Amino acid sequence: MKTTLEELQAFVAVVDGGSITAAADALGQTVSGISRALGRLEKKLDTTLLRRTTRRTELTEEGQAFLLRTRAILASIDDAEEHMAARRQQPAGRLRVNAATPFMLHAVVPLVPAFRQAYPQITLQLDTDELNIDLLERRTDVAIRIGQLQDSTLHARPLCTSRLRVLASPKYLARAGKPRGVADLARHTLLGFNQPESLNHWPLRGAHGDAWPIVPSLTASSGETLRQLALQGVGIVCLSDFMTAGDRARGHLVQVLAKDTVEVRQPVSAVYYRNTQLAARIACFLDFLQERLG
Repeated sequence: MKTTLEELQAFVAVVDGGSITAAADALGQTVSGISRALGRLEKKLDTTLLRRTTRRTELTEEGQAFLLRTRAILASIDDAEEHMAARRQQPAGRLRVNAATPFMLHAVVPLVPAFRQAYPQITLQLDTDELNIDLLERRTDVAIRIGQLQDSTLHARPLCTSRLRVLASPKYLARAGKPRGVADLARHTLLGFNQPESLNHWPLRGAHGDAWPIVPSLTASSGETLRQLALQGVGIVCLSDFMTAGDRARGHLVQVLAKDTVEVRQPVSAVYYRNTQLAARIACFLDFLQERLG
């Protein structure tokens, strides 16, 4: 049976205090508790560490040798605890973050310089996937997910919401004409997603209610691909504000069917596993994103 930290602490406290009573006071334990801990330790080591009389305790030769190693062990534990406390104050280590390519490019990447300046000891690893990943399998600390979350064992923190709009480039509208109503979309080139199919239900009022199912003329797995196609004048697209705000501000994309558009905001959440205390490097990243995106 291995010795315990409690037994080692009791042994050192008796030596430093000069008696079991002093050790009990120092550790906030009972005299009998300290005595039992010493007894267990000596039994496990099969040796006598202390000669105890009614007036004092004295180290044996074996006790002297064991004391040196015990002090080194306890000092190492103290050092480890201080190191972890320092990491909480100044987070450090590798942080693996996963997000869909458009969100990574348009929302996370612009924040990286400020985050690195604030937390220089954190090493970021940024990965992109268009579909949800298994965090444990991919050894990912934080994943950013857009849309309603499915029930899972993951913890989630809301970061922000982002509005959906139907958009096209001035180049496309000059060539194909501007749709005047939802029904006009049938004669236009519509850019949609391979999956999930729910992304091909645009937030437009019509015969189907407040979600208009489109039949894409061209599909892609990534919103960034669809954005680039729309910028090139290929067709009409429905994308989230987080990736198109700059394009609209510069006039490279313009909203169409604004009067028929229902305000739909996609929730953006950070998901992560949390079995015990959340690591400081993860907590500070979540706080940083929430403050700047929220």
